Amino acid sequence: MKNVYFLSDAHLGSRAIPHGRTQERRLVNFLDSIKHQAAAVYLLGDMFDFWYEFKLVVPKGYTRFLGKLSELTDMGVEVHFFIGNHDIWCGDYLEKECGVIIHRRPLTCEIYGKEFFLAHGDGLGDGDRKFKLLRTMFHSKTLQKMFSMLHPRWSIDFGLEWAKHSRMKREGGREPEYMGEDKEALVLFTKDYLKTHPDINYFIYGHRHIMLDLMLSRSVRMMILGDWITEFSYAVFDGENLFLEQYIEGETTVG
Repeated sequence: MKNVYFLSDAHLGSRAIPHGRTQERRLVNFLDSIKHQAAAVYLLGDMFDFWYEFKLVVPKGYTRFLGKLSELTDMGVEVHFFIGNHDIWCGDYLEKECGVIIHRRPLTCEIYGKEFFLAHGDGLGDGDRKFKLLRTMFHSKTLQKMFSMLHPRWSIDFGLEWAKHSRMKREGGREPEYMGEDKEALVLFTKDYLKTHPDINYFIYGHRHIMLDLMLSRSVRMMILGDWITEFSYAVFDGENLFLEQYIEGETTVG
């Protein structure tokens, strides 16, 4: 039985990350290290810091990452790509060119007999009105069509600068620390969701950039995956156990 891997929040291309090329290589090395052990890889959003597809144009760069995704799918490894709040404007390029499976909303699925709820996490339980307004705007088809009328040299630059500003306005460019079960939006959402969906065994999210492994009951477990900026963290499910790990360059990944 092969493993199933989960990771999120690489924010490739971010202008707020000084070690971007090294970061991409580290991610690609990790994917290469698991390719023979993996049945599937779930990328739970914000793998790019900004992504926008025009009809005949996609953002430059990311060749190592996109090439590795293509290699994985060519080998028969399922690669599931969830849009996040930074890369919501994916069209069909990644599906057609790299063979990934795009998910535009949360997914409930069975993996080796266990029920999983998988989502990037943005908009789930978050009551911030400003964020909700921005999220609605970013998902607007009308605004997307208007944005596509801009030349890529301006629109891509604008998107990358917006993403950089969004990160740098936080203290140290990092997400807030874990706020506890009674305040953490994704924990509160999960507990409420369980009331009507009691058969789910595992909830896995990205978005928050914190590593969290929380038992909600004897049979229900929730994880937030951390990121691939400072934590280089991932989850792996071997059919019986779910582990939250960190990738250390140069070590063989056998999880």
